[in-house]
Amino acid sequence: MRALSSAPKVQHGALPWRYVDGTIEVMLVTSRDTGRWVIPKGWPHDGMSSARSAAQEAFEEAGITGAITKKTIGRFHYLKFMGDSDAIDCIVHVHALEVEEELSSWPEKNQRTRRWFLRPEAADLVDEPELRDVILNFTP
Repeated sequence: MRALSSAPKVQHGALPWRYVDGTIEVMLVTSRDTGRWVIPKGWPHDGMSSARSAAQEAFEEAGITGAITKKTIGRFHYLKFMGDSDAIDCIVHVHALEVEEELSSWPEKNQRTRRWFLRPEAADLVDEPELRDVILNFTP
């Protein structure tokens, strides 16, 4: 495995959340390549703030819209694998997205699964320890 860059590349992500009977639930989506549970995240969009880029990723990957925090609620690192032998070190700036609408159709619907989880379960399902901490420490 070889790193394609020494400095981490920045991505923007959304932690989708809602209240159900006074309990916080978070939504995770599956990654396209490995099917791992992750939050919606991706590369910056030209002309968009970090928060707006995160909201755009949530729409594209999970088909959700809502109010997103301008400030980040945390960040995490992960390796984005590119083929069999290359990887990019990424740092994801996470914004909280209070989900207001779940669309029945969205750009990556046929490539991903979305699902709501209680926070402890969601934290157990993600691979990245720093993302686990973001999920468990999040307070609306």
